[in-house]
Amino acid sequence: MTMQYRQLGRTGLRVSTFTLGTMGFGGTGWATPVGQLDVGAAKEEIEIAKAAGVNLIDTADVYSAGLSEEIIGKALGDTREDWLIATKVRMPMGEGPNDAGLSRHHIVRGAEASLKRLGTDYIDLYQVHEWDGQTPLEETLTALDDLVRAGKVRYVGCSNYAAWQMTKALGVSAKHDLERFASTQVYYSLQSRDVETEIVPACLDGGVGILVWSPIAGGLLSGKYRRGVQAPAGSRHLSEWSEPPIHDEDKLYDTIELAVKIGESHGVSAAQVALAYIVQKPGVTSVVVGARTNDQLRDNLAAADLVLTEDEVKALDDVSGEPLRYPFWHQRNTSSDRLSPADLSQIQKYL
Repeated sequence: MTMQYRQLGRTGLRVSTFTLGTMGFGGTGWATPVGQLDVGAAKEEIEIAKAAGVNLIDTADVYSAGLSEEIIGKALGDTREDWLIATKVRMPMGEGPNDAGLSRHHIVRGAEASLKRLGTDYIDLYQVHEWDGQTPLEETLTALDDLVRAGKVRYVGCSNYAAWQMTKALGVSAKHDLERFASTQVYYSLQSRDVETEIVPACLDGGVGILVWSPIAGGLLSGKYRRGVQAPAGSRHLSEWSEPPIHDEDKLYDTIELAVKIGESHGVSAAQVALAYIVQKPGVTSVVVGARTNDQLRDNLAAADLVLTEDEVKALDDVSGEPLRYPFWHQRNTSSDRLSPADLSQIQKYL
């Protein structure tokens, strides 16, 4: 496969355009529907990803209450140095009042616990999993900076932050000379392109890499959900999706039909089309793919070889797009002569 490697934000670190997602490692509790892969199955997926050129594995402490991290540590064994490992902190890891959030207390305890479960002495990319509006950013970012200076973390990132939250954090880092976010991990797919309005331009302007979770929209864009076609046994009905929520079922079906049609013209799955589309979008560094089976993983990673034409990307843009929102339609009408690359990342297609 022709795997690409892109710099993570303003760092010198190069990561593969596909990342191995591990929410299905362990697969207990709320993660059960994603997959229930044990150490043996995890080793198989890791070998498949390695053969495809993947060099980044993504997990979180909250995935199966730490079991995903434990399985990764056991599955990697003495090959840990061959991989970049990204994990996250923020979500509840207990029932105590300080067992969640982005306080110094929870971040430091979370990092130490993740290191132990992963069986390593450093985390390549430590990401704050979600916004904490009650903890001062200075406290959060200082705790992360201390972990970097101690050699326990090499890079830091955020996830599920709004553009203003991420930009504020970058300002605090600059003001206090603290380690800045190298990346943000966000939901981005043909099913919902919300991030293009504010987050993508902010990342392009601020030099923050974009890691994408659920680029196939939790399986919605796999091609098995079609208008008038019965989905396979055990599949969820569209009304059961809460992540991602479905606001326009007709537009989703139209998007899926086009992805299937483009896939047929290339001899590939609709899932590969959905993945290749996101990989080709401005600012995207890597997309996280996880799979319940080895065949699914191989199919997803094969998207590394798929390059969509400009006409195909435009067609997918059109079928899945939304009207240009204010103030951007006003900027398009009055200021198109002085727009930056960050501005044009979303306005260009409306000119």
